[in-house]
Amino acid sequence: MLAVHGLSKSFGNVHALTDFSIRVRDGEAVGLVGPNGAGKTTALRCIAGIMRPDRATITIGGHDLHRDPVAAKSVLGFVPEIPYPYPHLTVWEHALFIARVFQIPGWETKAERLLKLFDLTEKRDAYTAALSKGMKQKVMLLMAFLHEPTVLLLDEPLYGIDPRGSHSLKALVRERLAAGASVLISSHAMSLIEEVCGSVSIMTRGRIIASGTKAELRERAAAPQGANLEEIFVKLTEE
Repeated sequence: MLAVHGLSKSFGNVHALTDFSIRVRDGEAVGLVGPNGAGKTTALRCIAGIMRPDRATITIGGHDLHRDPVAAKSVLGFVPEIPYPYPHLTVWEHALFIARVFQIPGWETKAERLLKLFDLTEKRDAYTAALSKGMKQKVMLLMAFLHEPTVLLLDEPLYGIDPRGSHSLKALVRERLAAGASVLISSHAMSLIEEVCGSVSIMTRGRIIASGTKAELRERAAAPQGANLEEIFVKLTEE
């Protein structure tokens, strides 16, 4: 599972995160939603080990990120908010790079499948510098899923993605959930959160202010029975 406790991060006098804590169990997808500037991306970057928190206890797949970062990251798949594949590598070379880093047996078959799912087959020999932003995002998704991680962090994974790519992403997330993976998704696309996530954490100003299933959050917000997640989110964050 993924377990984060007491994550705090400041930039000078600005407190980006204050005592951020979240748990994602095996086979569970949790949505992380909040207004712009709430601290979602900072939280995911800290959990992924890209940014150093001021303090936190982060456990990824049973491995303490601070004490054993290589073991923790070996089971992690991460898609950042903005795609930045290596511009002078081809799409296929990105797959080769990940395969060597994670020592993936039989990676070619897995890579071919992901290329097909994300309509990248015809672009396999193209340098990513020449790709559209949506295609670049698909390359990032390919890299995140290739080693079949047991913990997934997805930060705005639908960035620039077309409907076919969105459908493939949701199918892959459900596939990893069925295999027992823990998935944390941050997105403004409420439809994605509603379709894939069993529970949701809502944050604002660096803190989680509410967590639970859609029904539990609806009750907390005193929202009408038919209220969707967007309407619930607006009521809980309107102050």
